[in-house]
Amino acid sequence: MGVHQNIGYDYFPKQGSDLGKRVKVCFNYESDKTIYGKCIRDDIEEPYLMLFQLEDGRVVRSSECQYMTF
Repeated sequence: MGVHQNIGYDYFPKQGSDLGKRVKVCFNYESDKTIYGKCIRDDIEEPYLMLFQLEDGRVVRSSECQYMTF
């Protein structure tokens, strides 16, 4: 459990322009094995988290993969 100054019941970090965009994701630089998804979080202030929901239901951080938005 935790607490963050920019996250609460009625406030959330400001979101960037990639929020809601479609993404193409690969892991471990294996660009021949990709999966599509959607950017569901794109913080432009603390805690600077970017999350993708993949089409198979998994949610991954941008730091755990390689991605391209479009």
